Amino acid sequence: MPAGRPGPAAQSARRQPRPLSSLWSPLLLCVLGVPRGGSGAHTAVISPQDPTLLIGSSLQATCSIHGDTPGASAEGLYWTLNGRRLPSELSHLLNTSTLALALANLNGSRQQSGDNLVCHARDGSILAGSCLYVGLPPEKPFNISCWSRNMKDLTCRWTPGAHGETFLHTNYSLKYKLRWYGQDNTCEEYHTVGPHSCHIPKDLALFTPYEIWVEATNRLGSARSDVLTLDVLDVVTTDPPPDVHVSRVGGLEDQLSVRWVSPPALKDFLFQAKYQIRYRVEDSVDWKVVDDVSNQTSCRLAGLKPGTVYFVQVRCNPFGIYGSKKAGIWSEWSHPTAASTPRSERPGPGGGVCEPRGGEPSSGPVRRELKQFLGWLKKHAYCSNLSFRLYDQWRAWMQKSHKTRNQHRTRGSCPRADGARREVLPDKL
Repeated sequence: MPAGRPGPAAQSARRQPRPLSSLWSPLLLCVLGVPRGGSGAHTAVISPQDPTLLIGSSLQATCSIHGDTPGASAEGLYWTLNGRRLPSELSHLLNTSTLALALANLNGSRQQSGDNLVCHARDGSILAGSCLYVGLPPEKPFNISCWSRNMKDLTCRWTPGAHGETFLHTNYSLKYKLRWYGQDNTCEEYHTVGPHSCHIPKDLALFTPYEIWVEATNRLGSARSDVLTLDVLDVVTTDPPPDVHVSRVGGLEDQLSVRWVSPPALKDFLFQAKYQIRYRVEDSVDWKVVDDVSNQTSCRLAGLKPGTVYFVQVRCNPFGIYGSKKAGIWSEWSHPTAASTPRSERPGPGGGVCEPRGGEPSSGPVRRELKQFLGWLKKHAYCSNLSFRLYDQWRAWMQKSHKTRNQHRTRGSCPRADGARREVLPDKL
């Protein structure tokens, strides 16, 4: 029997007025008080017992005393709701043994197990109690989404309704069956990834569609979601890529290299994978996403700020499993990995050196060319291995060209260690 659905004992208790002793039943969670010792000489009954009402409704209730002791009277009785005494003007005596109560425009129950409506004797002892259920019928569940991590299981979650809160305990049952044959099945492992979710651990068929839906039921009615049709192969996802490493690219001050390992869970299955990278600077909450990583397991981030700490994450989307045409489902992001770019060694205004360190290009035109190249790289092939090989070849050529240019400078000189000046031969055309 699904959780939250009242059993035969509870249904029977709602059909008949309960004596005082029934307040001790574990099913009556809404009743907080118990009779004081010796107060059982007179028994009382509240009518109606455990009513279920829509929000905004009115309630007419009575507390009737029954007993053989002379002098049993409703004089001095009073009501409490959730432990608070109700104003006396809300109740009146119908006769010597019955106290009536009138409540209007009821709000939703404060607890899903029902509100505590209790009839008290003059000395404060509890004579009778009732659970008052005030709420709304369930709305149609929607937004069902499902995924599988190993092609043998299925996890689904859903949204309970447009407004959500019913103020009553509402039972949700996930149902599924093969589309063209087979009987209805009910998921049993609930709340696996949240309050409105369920996990089917095994015994699922491949290469055939399933129909999946959610049924919602409470004391005021029921509702059923639209049917979701899916093939398990079309909703496979993975754990985030493991072993994400971020490192510097030599001395390049505006780049970082990112490497990771393909998720191992699907290594034995025929599938393709595409990846996304996102990164942010240490003191920011805004992530930048790199979409065009394709199926590589490494990428070089360019155009970064020198001397800056970056946090990097990677996620995976398996697709084309056994020929599936669906786009696949993205995994969660990997744990953030931190690395910093090298600090810039370029001189400040007015500095200037005769020869760049290690032959690196440092003149204004060369820097502009480098920025133009990196700008094109970011726009057209952010993580293309071919483009970075071209960049590395271009960089080596620029270094060689710069050395040649220094050797054939037309004018100018550089200071020597002894304080003299060394003349530079003119360029040959």
